[in-house]
Amino acid sequence: MPQDHTERRVVVTGPPRQAGRASGYYRPRTEIDEQTTLGHTYVRSLMRTQLRAALTVFAVLGLLVGPLPLLFAAMPDARRLEWAVLGFGLYAPLVLLARWYVRRAERNERDFVRLVEDR
Repeated sequence: MPQDHTERRVVVTGPPRQAGRASGYYRPRTEIDEQTTLGHTYVRSLMRTQLRAALTVFAVLGLLVGPLPLLFAAMPDARRLEWAVLGFGLYAPLVLLARWYVRRAERNERDFVRLVEDR
């Protein structure tokens, strides 16, 4: 009995391969690395939020420390009061202001990283 030696064609299937990026898909990290206009916009947005936090701290500091020379000029014989205000009265608000600024800057950076990481 002769055996039929016809070739059988075998089809192997697997997960589909992606040829490239989908048309509506973009990666912000790639945009930043390639220095495109969109990447520049992302970085400029981060810089703007950091600048806004810094200007807020500067304004509060100016309102806190700015009037002190006028206060001290109004009371010329109060040297101990001046040192008490400068040495002890300003310390706590300055520390709190610095702490707020650091936390705000870190939160801005964390939000930016979350945006860039595509989560």
